[in-house]
Amino acid sequence: MNILQRIARKIIKQSFDFSVSIIEFFSSMEPYKEKVSELRKLEPGTLGKEIATCLDLHQLTLVPTYESHDLKHVLLDYKMTAEDEIRMQAFMIGNGNYSIPSFAILIFGVVLLPDLWLTFYSDYKKGKRSIQISEWTIEKYAHRNLIELRAEIIKPIGKQKPIIDMKRITKFGAFASITAGIFGMLFCLPFLFSSNMADLVGAGFPFIGGAILSVGGLLALSNLSRPDKSQYLTTYIDTH
Repeated sequence: MNILQRIARKIIKQSFDFSVSIIEFFSSMEPYKEKVSELRKLEPGTLGKEIATCLDLHQLTLVPTYESHDLKHVLLDYKMTAEDEIRMQAFMIGNGNYSIPSFAILIFGVVLLPDLWLTFYSDYKKGKRSIQISEWTIEKYAHRNLIELRAEIIKPIGKQKPIIDMKRITKFGAFASITAGIFGMLFCLPFLFSSNMADLVGAGFPFIGGAILSVGGLLALSNLSRPDKSQYLTTYIDTH
């Protein structure tokens, strides 16, 4: 591993640590520490017990509103490292979890860790071959055996979705558009306060383009969330 690769991983780790510390600073941590204490009491081999063991090993606790994040680390066997954090987000996007944090973290990793592009793509494909786990919670699955759960998430060949799924592609594109737009706007924002007219013009148009991308992505998501009127028509015909 060369010096640039080590620096990139250091930047990613410090960014994640800083984000977690900010969340913890503005949250009441006692309920989450108590939850970890309850997980420690579970039978060895259960998902909850393994989550508690993993957190204790790294001297961490559950992060408010992101408890399922640690569930996925243990369930998918991704370590608490900068590399595996990005790999897990590649898996989750492949798994259908099209969220802005997932896209932002993956893009962050793709930019800083080009040596892992093939690995990220492999994790993405692995996510596509697994059942969706984005809604899994510690409360529901903590008592389940970890090995059995890992076997269950592998999607049977006959139930795998077709390669081309326009709704999934549109949703993916919408989140990608929002993420790219936000990054573009943040990048251009400092130049908008410059007294140099060239900077203002050069940053103004990309900033507007980023805003258009973000708004377009939000509109696409809004359209996807609308109920399918054809289903209502079919139901109406069947009942009359």
